[in-house]
Amino acid sequence: MPVVRVYVPLGRDGLEELATSGRLNAGPGTPRVAFAVTGALEASAPGHDVEDLEYAAFSDAVDAAGGLRVARADRRVVASADADAESVVDQVAPREGAPVSRVVVTAPVPLSRVASFHVDDEVAVGQPDDEADELLWYDVTELDDVRAFFA
Repeated sequence: MPVVRVYVPLGRDGLEELATSGRLNAGPGTPRVAFAVTGALEASAPGHDVEDLEYAAFSDAVDAAGGLRVARADRRVVASADADAESVVDQVAPREGAPVSRVVVTAPVPLSRVASFHVDDEVAVGQPDDEADELLWYDVTELDDVRAFFA
């Protein structure tokens, strides 16, 4: 079955949900916003290779993760995961100002399909997003370590 790499912005609640249920919940009535390489993203960046497009989608997810902060000192977190292609729906007519990489995931993504987590470096916590350093990479097996940043 074909899969699509999606970048899912997570906050404290999303991390807890993943830890307790073992999946990123999503369904027809409760789609989950994510970011991916879409046809619209490819069209907006002609000549860019797949890595550049994936980085653009990832960057959009990082921006969205900033909006999930409960407290200014919360770190931004993005999960990189492989979702079944038929459960990833492009936003054909994105809302004005929405990134062209924005998609919705309409089926749960099990923890086994999460590849990694990307988390703000400690020095970036509390800084404006445009001043934040690169995010640190954590393996999926380090979920509890990532959750600990919110304790």
